[in-house]
Amino acid sequence: MSPFLPLRHKDFRNFWAASQVSNFGGLVQGVAAGWLMTSLTRDPGMIALVQASTSLPIMVFSLLAGAMADSMDRRKIMLAAQGLMLVASIALVAAGFAGALTPWSLLGFTFLIGVGTALNNPSWQASVGDLVPREEVPEAVSLNSMGFNMMRSVGPAVGGAIVASLGAPFAFAVNAVTYLPFIGVLAMWRPATPFSTIPREGFAIAVGAGLRYVALSPNLLRVLARAFLFGMGAVSALALLPLVARDLMEGGALTFGLMLGAFGMGAIGGGVLNPHLRRKLQGEGVVRLAFVAFGLAMLALGYSRSLWTGLPAMALAGAAWVLALSLFNVTVQLSSPRWVVGRALALYQVATFGGMTLGSWAWGSLAGGMGLTQTLTTAAGLLFLGAALGLRLPLPDFGAQDLRPSDRFHPPELALDLQGRSGPILVMIDYLIDPEDIPEFLTLMTERRRIRRRDGARQWALLRDLEHPQMWTESYHVATWDAYLRHNMRRTVADTETSDRLNRLHRGDAPPRVHRMIERQSVVSHGDFALKDHGHPH
Repeated sequence: MSPFLPLRHKDFRNFWAASQVSNFGGLVQGVAAGWLMTSLTRDPGMIALVQASTSLPIMVFSLLAGAMADSMDRRKIMLAAQGLMLVASIALVAAGFAGALTPWSLLGFTFLIGVGTALNNPSWQASVGDLVPREEVPEAVSLNSMGFNMMRSVGPAVGGAIVASLGAPFAFAVNAVTYLPFIGVLAMWRPATPFSTIPREGFAIAVGAGLRYVALSPNLLRVLARAFLFGMGAVSALALLPLVARDLMEGGALTFGLMLGAFGMGAIGGGVLNPHLRRKLQGEGVVRLAFVAFGLAMLALGYSRSLWTGLPAMALAGAAWVLALSLFNVTVQLSSPRWVVGRALALYQVATFGGMTLGSWAWGSLAGGMGLTQTLTTAAGLLFLGAALGLRLPLPDFGAQDLRPSDRFHPPELALDLQGRSGPILVMIDYLIDPEDIPEFLTLMTERRRIRRRDGARQWALLRDLEHPQMWTESYHVATWDAYLRHNMRRTVADTETSDRLNRLHRGDAPPRVHRMIERQSVVSHGDFALKDHGHPH
């Protein structure tokens, strides 16, 4: 499949082009902020915190933004996020031209821009699956990464030239203007809005559901663990690059920009190679290669004293960067059903940027005490460790499970006229199991328990009748009737395999009987349900 195939879809093409303009501005702003900080302070820790101030809000706010992306209008969320970044950028321009920037105020402005990024990213990344067919998602994610790094190949160099010739405030102004195309595309976009008869989940409940889903999804946990390690080790290149350019290479803003440009050029190469490497090495092989390649690049950078050695090292790091992060992103998207994909992507960002935030602080602190060369060598060692961890925590082959909704569930006809908030609801399912089938039945019920809890069930239990040992009953609770409907509508095609196997073990003449009951702790009427009126005389 061609890596450029998703561009045939008009909406994706428009977003992709506008995002490249925005990416260019963000990279120019990043160079200006990083280099301006070197003129405001010589403290390596403060300089490294420029990178941390951008990644920290992504780590802190991404889960909230992911819950919003799954339950609210993603277009409106992105418009609000882009507006926040535009206002913060304009304020940064004004403060820069007024000469009012201090190290801490500069960090404050970059933090606000990072908050906007944190709100925008889950909705934007989750929208990729709405802009292109599912089978084209890997290519679309790679195109986004490739586009960003196309801009990285020119944006930092242009940013360095602007800072060197006109000053940092002019670079900040360039960034402010580049938000406008993306805002314009969002204003014109009219995505299809899925219809649902169930009210939207409460915000806190939605956050909890996302955390629970990921915590009970081993494949996603592996991705998050590896992404955290990669982010922590790889951010050393970006966090310490201003110091490498200034101290090891005795250069200026242009040197810094050229080094970031080499990183971007390498990333473009990584994006082009990505589909070919995936076919030959599978996902885990590509990730291990990326960890090792980035580690080697950090060793080379730590001992570089000129652009002739520094530029190839940064190009190798850029290729490894896009190989790893785009594959992590695709794996999360294709290992999550659509109802929770925004929260899963948000938690992936929390892991990645959490590693970057911790790494930015740690590498900056270490550089002040043990020097740049030793710090970059230590970062390389952490990356080699991340590659070795793949022997114990390999990434899953994305797309191996069919996570489309199964669409098998049909709400039952009830004799009680329940309200959606009525509850708690107790569900009990009876199975008749032959003694020789019990080991297989228990194995399947272990998987059923994980699926139930992952999709919102509470107090799951498996019961065996003492007088009729062939009778087994699965029971679980949900908080409300709406929660019960959501729980069943979340079932995927892959989940139905477990259900089908359990049904085949059942020996009754009819399918397993399902009991749906509402719990009451007292006889006082709650006023939330009544007998349906079927037209009988009173």
